[in-house]
Amino acid sequence: MRRAVCALALGTLLLGAAPALAIEPPGARPSLPGAAEAPSAVPPRLSEREAVARLLAVPKVAGWLERYPPHPQTAAELDPVRRRWTVHVWSGRAGEVARGTVVDLTGEVLEAWTGPQVAWRMARGERGAFGGRTLARWPVWGALCAIFAIGLVDPRRLRSLRTLDVVALLAFTVSLAFFDRGQVFRSVPLAYPPLAYLLARTLWIGLRGRRDPAPRVAWPALALLAAAVFLAGFRIGLNVREHRGVIDVGYAGVIGADRLLHGQAPYGHMPVEGSLRPCGPADASGEIRLRVQTNGRCESANPFGDTYGPAAYLAYVPAVAAFGWSGRWDTLPAAHAAAIAFDLLAAIGLGLVGLRFGGRALAALLVFAWEAYPFTAYALVSSTNDALMPALLVWGFWLCTSPWARGAAVAAAGWTKFAALAAAPLWLGYRLSPGAVLRAAAAFALATVALFSVLLLEPSLSGAVRAFWHRTLGFQISRHSPFSLWDWGQYRARGIPDLHLLQVVLEVGVLVLSAALAFVPRRKGPLELAALTAALLAAVQLVLTHWFYLYLPWLLPFALLALLLPRTSRAPA
Repeated sequence: MRRAVCALALGTLLLGAAPALAIEPPGARPSLPGAAEAPSAVPPRLSEREAVARLLAVPKVAGWLERYPPHPQTAAELDPVRRRWTVHVWSGRAGEVARGTVVDLTGEVLEAWTGPQVAWRMARGERGAFGGRTLARWPVWGALCAIFAIGLVDPRRLRSLRTLDVVALLAFTVSLAFFDRGQVFRSVPLAYPPLAYLLARTLWIGLRGRRDPAPRVAWPALALLAAAVFLAGFRIGLNVREHRGVIDVGYAGVIGADRLLHGQAPYGHMPVEGSLRPCGPADASGEIRLRVQTNGRCESANPFGDTYGPAAYLAYVPAVAAFGWSGRWDTLPAAHAAAIAFDLLAAIGLGLVGLRFGGRALAALLVFAWEAYPFTAYALVSSTNDALMPALLVWGFWLCTSPWARGAAVAAAGWTKFAALAAAPLWLGYRLSPGAVLRAAAAFALATVALFSVLLLEPSLSGAVRAFWHRTLGFQISRHSPFSLWDWGQYRARGIPDLHLLQVVLEVGVLVLSAALAFVPRRKGPLELAALTAALLAAVQLVLTHWFYLYLPWLLPFALLALLLPRTSRAPA
């Protein structure tokens, strides 16, 4: 019966995976050869005033402008080639509050963007812009959710905390559904309840333990492993098939590795647009992203690609050395190869952790859960680096009895994604032996020095350090984003409260929690280490100004370990 259910779920997945078109990154598609380039000699049918009036009459725009001053500033310009008006609406200090596209010949409003959709293209609800077209289909996504739930829920104890845990891990799908429709003011609040639940649940386990000493694995280990292998192949196939689905995160890794291979640190050396000489045609939106950079090479722009730690770029070096980079935001085979490698490293690491702390059944379940979880597939198909940080932590957890391994792993993870640094005091202080703490701290320091040696590639070390700070942590601290509650103060005219002060209070709370968990509880085993790591990663995500679904893989491995590790598990000596 169990195998029949598994087969039915996997069959549903296959049926949902219908062929889909691959998407292209912004700026990837040049104008078609032979397309009309000359402006039309026909005078415009609409005046600027009429084009503005067409946009303002759209109910979505009119509703958004109700609480702004009654006489906003407007402007419109006509694209003489495409015969379309681009209409802008400003309102005092709020800046541009609406934008749209109006067809000159018919007066039809093709696009109408309001609020965060004006400046943030990713807020406009372009399904498939992340995770690819196939995964964005709800039959495929729903099948992955069903398979994940079937594998983890104990059918004999449906009314249990374990079922609620699985529901919480999948509940982000509700938020994603609104995000895919461009409804940011609904999608963002819906992400916080499951994050808060996971924080509270894993913190409780880390401090007070779990009642169930040995969580049941409902399915045979061989069946789970077979399903995991199938799902891994399916996900890798989607990644390769969505060959133009690499988003800016993966593109940044490729550029950074290319810079390293050419003797430059990534910081301050990303390709930009600005006033540089164009060296390619305009894309579908009229932008020219291909410019001759200061290195004399024609490259596609990614001006904010140097916001990560050095480990994030060093990890791409083998892939870029093997596959190269054309200088364009094209199919980027190096980004695909790296993303697949990061995903497999995380899965293999979870398997090793399961074998060490719970045996074959737990190992199979952990690997299965990683491969079945739809948001890890979301990151993989987007070809991001978001599986790298948890993979490094998982491998460090596998060797958690070694202070040297713990210190080096949390350093490498932290200098990949800064969120992992919140777990550094916990990992360095694990078991609180003075000698072990010193060895872990030494490993952390040595790994940090080794990773930051990339700054020595620059002619001035002090200048390289300043560039690193301003381009990474400085940028992250001062950035704005509509994808959290904390930066909605810019929409005060819409009656939305400014929660920035509360965010600062919570950020201080996260720092205090990070320091406190190095000492409390005093006696920690693998279960406590995993649960408290999950709690810290959830806490960091709760206070981020820019939060996104791609960050869920950071949390997943340690949430799974907190929920599935035997209560009495002890690391073998």
